[in-house]
Amino acid sequence: MKRRRLRIAVTGLAATYPFGGVFWDYLQYPLGLARLGHEVLYIEDTGKWCYDPAAGTFVAGGGRNAEYLAREIRALDPGLAERWFYRDAEGTVFGRSWAEVTDFCRGADLFLHISASCWMREEYFAAGCVAFIDSDPMYTQASVPDYLAGTVDDAARARVEMLREHDVFFTFGENVGSNDCLVPAGLFDWVPTRQPIVLDCFAPHEVAPSRRRPVLTTVASWEPSEHGPVVGGVKYTGKSTEFERVLDLPRHSVLPIELAMSGRAPAERLREHGWRMVDAYGVSRDPWVYRDYLARSAGEWSVAKNAYVASRSGWFSCRTACYLALGVPAVVQDTGFGCAIPAGAGVLAFNDLDGAAAAIKKVAAEPEKQRRAARAIAAEYFDAEKVLGQLIERALS
Repeated sequence: MKRRRLRIAVTGLAATYPFGGVFWDYLQYPLGLARLGHEVLYIEDTGKWCYDPAAGTFVAGGGRNAEYLAREIRALDPGLAERWFYRDAEGTVFGRSWAEVTDFCRGADLFLHISASCWMREEYFAAGCVAFIDSDPMYTQASVPDYLAGTVDDAARARVEMLREHDVFFTFGENVGSNDCLVPAGLFDWVPTRQPIVLDCFAPHEVAPSRRRPVLTTVASWEPSEHGPVVGGVKYTGKSTEFERVLDLPRHSVLPIELAMSGRAPAERLREHGWRMVDAYGVSRDPWVYRDYLARSAGEWSVAKNAYVASRSGWFSCRTACYLALGVPAVVQDTGFGCAIPAGAGVLAFNDLDGAAAAIKKVAAEPEKQRRAARAIAAEYFDAEKVLGQLIERALS
């Protein structure tokens, strides 16, 4: 049956944080929707300063970041070259004009607000349906219990009330709402979704097996800049806590593990325990360098944020989905995602150091089987056509 052509706006952070992984996280939404035949507009309007890699700091003016966004969108798909809008912290507009954006949103069937990335102005709520996509389960919902109890602070209250203005709510937490999940499920009806992957952008044949290094890799941050959520008196953290649990893993792994780590990671201490360390920006300075770095790996290895793990959220990484689409198997920490995504081949979940070491040994022993399984999982569970088709159907039903 032929689909009705919809007008859909998508928000993101690809110019605010001009790194390869961030670009793929957000731009696969408009690309995938365009491939489905819909009219799309990518909107980046955060009200925040953007990161300038040349300066090594955050800046108010986004001229260089806008140039990056324009260049990489055109390289991704010329059909999207004129389908974007970016407003920097100084209020300067790039790409489409504000008048064109407001006109688009007034006639939009769907507005996808991803990862709380947008300053939600009145004009954006003019769309027929405004959907929120939560990519950070537990962080997004942490204030809900205090909000319901009337004890929340003003800033957190404003965030919850902004969320309540949306019409439908999606989450990357596949397990949210289940009995074993600690993510607060009150106030919102969370519908599971996951990262859409435009599969032909990650064709595994682009990198021959002979070009793949016998190394496991990941691109990650040690600890997020925001404070970890506190829920029910429990403070949750980022990846640092989970790294500590497996700090000695390199001494038990049959393959070396290379970390492209940003943030204030204790690099020397990690090296002392056998971890290989590389510059995170060097491998993610644009979408194509980032994709090649992932593709040339024997596999991914990564922990997840403590908030995802301890809450049994069922969160699954956007980055890991890209590895899988490249035919690169992933050894990743269990967050409860097994309720929706199979593990054992292609994706191998671990809970402790011994489990991680055993999974790595399995990847090394049967590389072809693991590569085929990785690509099959990407095609079955992350294909943009399926993911976005289901999201649209649920949002507009």
